Order: sequence, then structure tokens, then C-alpha cells
Amino acid sequence: MLDIKITKTTAPREKPQGKLGFGKVFTDHMFIMDYTAGRGWHDPRIVPYGDLTLSPACMVFHYGQEMFEGLKAYKGVDGSSYLFRPDMNAKRTNATNDRLCIPQVSEEDYVQAIRALVQVEEDWIPTDPGTSLYIRPFIIATEPYLGVDISKNFLFMVILSPSGAYYESGLAPVSIWIEDDYVRAVKGGMGAAKTGGNYAASLAAQVKAHDEGYAQVLWLDGVERKYVEEVGAMNIFFKIDGTIVTPQLNGSILPGITRNSVLALCQEWGLPTEERLISVDELLEAQKSGKLEEVFGTGTAAVISPVGKLRYKDDVMVIGSGEIGQLSQKLYDTVTGIQLGKLDDKFGWRVKV
Repeated sequence: MLDIKITKTTAPREKPQGKLGFGKVFTDHMFIMDYTAGRGWHDPRIVPYGDLTLSPACMVFHYGQEMFEGLKAYKGVDGSSYLFRPDMNAKRTNATNDRLCIPQVSEEDYVQAIRALVQVEEDWIPTDPGTSLYIRPFIIATEPYLGVDISKNFLFMVILSPSGAYYESGLAPVSIWIEDDYVRAVKGGMGAAKTGGNYAASLAAQVKAHDEGYAQVLWLDGVERKYVEEVGAMNIFFKIDGTIVTPQLNGSILPGITRNSVLALCQEWGLPTEERLISVDELLEAQKSGKLEEVFGTGTAAVISPVGKLRYKDDVMVIGSGEIGQLSQKLYDTVTGIQLGKLDDKFGWRVKV
């Protein structure tokens, strides 16, 4: 167990009023822990939120040795504060760490650090519908060295941001651009890791999609350019002729925690589910035959994001009636209901802060 030293701010910030954006406002405190080769992780502390002082030669700036995660804290209907499956974030952190040669963080220490920081900042958890306290753990390489090597020093940090809906449209269906030029990841690469390089690689296509009026990019596989993989900020699901289908995890797709939760719920409800290859041609055919009933994304930030339109080259697939589908709504209500304590948590996903 970590012995976390807590230093409270003497100049608390004013809490935001009105409509919250996403990831724009930060709380009063942050968690920091150092790693030194030969010593391991040490000096866990919660300190006032502020800028870092780092050498310009830090290896994170030059070779991108870093990772990040995302989860949320919620104020439950009973007035208590809760996290949603933080152990899964800890496991995924260490899977990313393995890929990036970053030292492992004990899962227990990881969750303890997050709970301790949220406890300090509990009055920052917003309570309006659709809001939450977004939690951003991350690790950066801090050794000042210009050789291409594994850093000997790291910082593990957690910052918090009271946030509203990820998409300004909320639960209104979004339009998705299926990218047919750029690729994001290939098997054996970094696609399954939660690291900044994956997101930097997505920006050019994201700009192109936005210029065409689309909210996000749906990536195709990097070899054949025919199988759908994931959206920039979420995993993707299709309801095709009554079956819930999502791309199988193959090493180039992020193993989403909300994705895992949605599959568990669908199976609990007796809905047929498939994790497999899904080609764009299959989607086009399903849409033309009327079998493409719903499309939705899943992710920590948006939870469930219904998709109303998919574009691939000159084909535009309009999904449903332009409103959120019945399954998408049920999944959103169930996941958020469990998170807020409105529904029974038979899976043991909710963790009290």
C-alpha cells in the first residue's frame, strides 16, 4: 500500500458554473509518483495542480515513451462517489506499459492513487445529468538523454477534470467518416496500446473528416484496407439483422472497457453477439438490404454514442430514423445507471471511493 503524502492548496480554484465542456477545466490537486531505475516507484504524493519543470532533453519529448488512460468518477444517487471498473484501467495500463517498455505499476497502488485523489477532490464531482469527473492517469519518460533507449526515470501522474458530454450533441446520433486513405495501426504495431502516438497519427484524417462535416473517423485495417477496426475515440458496434457485431481484438484495436461491458450486458440479455472481421462491403450490403439496424460507439468519454450516418467514398449509409436506437438507449441507460447506483450492479463494476 502506498504511503501518500498530501499537500493541500492554499489557493483553491473557483469551480465552473453552467454547461461543462470536456477536458477544459482542472481541479485543485494532482497525484505524482516518481520512478528511478534501481529504486522503483517512490514518493507518491498529492500536491496542488500546477505546471511541471522538465529538461528539454526528456526522452518523452523526443521518442514518445509515454502512455495515458481515462476513466470517470460519479456522484451516486446515494450521495457517495464511485469509480467504474478502475481495475480494468490498471490492467490496460500495464499492458500498454509492456509494449512501451515502461515499468509496471501495481494494480492495487494504481487504484489506491486514483481513489485518494478523488477523495481529496470529491466536491469537484459534478452532479448534473450527463456530467462526471474525468480522470486522466498518465506516465511519461523523464530521463534527459538524446540516445534512442529506454528511459531510466518516469513520472506517473493523475489529473482530474469536471466534464460534460464528450460530443456537444450528447446522445444525438453522430456522423462517422470511414477513412480510405490514411491508416492508424497494423498488427504488431501500437494499435492496442493507449499511447499518444496513436492519436497523433489520427489527426490528419480527423481534420479531413471534420472539414466534410463528420464528427469522427472509423479506421480500416492497415493491410487490406477493407475491414473496419475502431473509431478515433471509441470502439464500434453494429446491430445487423438482430445480431450485435463488433470487430474482434486483433492487436491493432484498443481493448475498450466500455466495449467489454457492453458485450457482457448483451450476453446477459440473451442477445446474439459476435466478435469478428467486418468488411465495409458487408456494411454496405446490410444497409441496402435493411439489415443494418443500429450503429453505436462505446468509450469512457462518450459511454454510448449512436451513429446516424456512415460515409465510405461516395456511399453514404443513413442508419435508422435519425434518432437513437432502442438498444443504444438501453445500453446507455444501463451503463450509466450502474455507474450512478440507480441500477443493481450484479457484475461488481462500481467501486466506492
